[in-house]
Amino acid sequence: MAEHQDSGETGYGIGAVSRRLGVPAATLRTWNLRYGIGPSGRSRGGHRRYDATDLLRLEEMNRLIREGVAPAEAARASLRLRPGADQREPAEPAAPGAGVAGPVPTTAMLARAATRLDGGAVGAGVTAAIARHGPAWTWERLVLPVFATISRLQRRTGAGIEVEHLFSDGLLAALHPLLEPPASPVNLRPVLLACAEEEQHSLPLYVVGAVLAGTRGVAVRLLGARTPYGALADAIRTLGPCAVFLWSQQALTGDPAPLAALPPVRPPYRVVVGGPGWWDGLPRGVTRVGSLEEAVTRLVAAAS
Repeated sequence: MAEHQDSGETGYGIGAVSRRLGVPAATLRTWNLRYGIGPSGRSRGGHRRYDATDLLRLEEMNRLIREGVAPAEAARASLRLRPGADQREPAEPAAPGAGVAGPVPTTAMLARAATRLDGGAVGAGVTAAIARHGPAWTWERLVLPVFATISRLQRRTGAGIEVEHLFSDGLLAALHPLLEPPASPVNLRPVLLACAEEEQHSLPLYVVGAVLAGTRGVAVRLLGARTPYGALADAIRTLGPCAVFLWSQQALTGDPAPLAALPPVRPPYRVVVGGPGWWDGLPRGVTRVGSLEEAVTRLVAAAS
């Protein structure tokens, strides 16, 4: 039974909220002092209590922070939440992580599942990590270390391509649901995501797209691997994007000269490139980013 029913008081105390979210009480007090997200009611004895709306906002702030959003920005987004008239009382506070698709594996566990070619375990593990921590955390803290382990296996034995392919497929399957168009996108003009011509390494595009669409409400269009520059130009003319993000993994695909020939449209769009393949000498107006966080920040700014 919920705390407010046990005590005869309305609302929730900070201890119950801390247990529900898995966030220390001291952190909840800091969020209240710094960002104004705190208890809005009081008990008969004068103690401050969290109501249903307060919990909704705290859950959203906690989710956004876990996905890499800065606390101040997460607070602003959370304070904009307005529950509907039929908003129900929150359920009894549960243990942290309740309702997650499954246990989040360690890097070693996920690497072992991949080397055993256990596609079910790979898919379940990545899905659980995304559900609990979001796509950005999953990519940086789990997926990239597993890929590093697979690469070491390939260098040591000369084998392991099948492991890489199975792991990549499991990751793509877990990311695809986040690429669905947001119900209320923040942008009218989409962000266009594509690989450089002849570039086959497209996983980073899917991660960027999942973070943008799945956690930031940004509408994206993903063209995928080996996108000819002529096809990219046609897509730009058709969609009139707010931004174009291009990925180059290998130096063979990183010639920046074709970027200068991308067609102008009105309103203009921002061109952002990522990946280790790009050569020096990017055309004027093209921004190069060095991390997932920087790419998301630039593209969200272009969509705003």
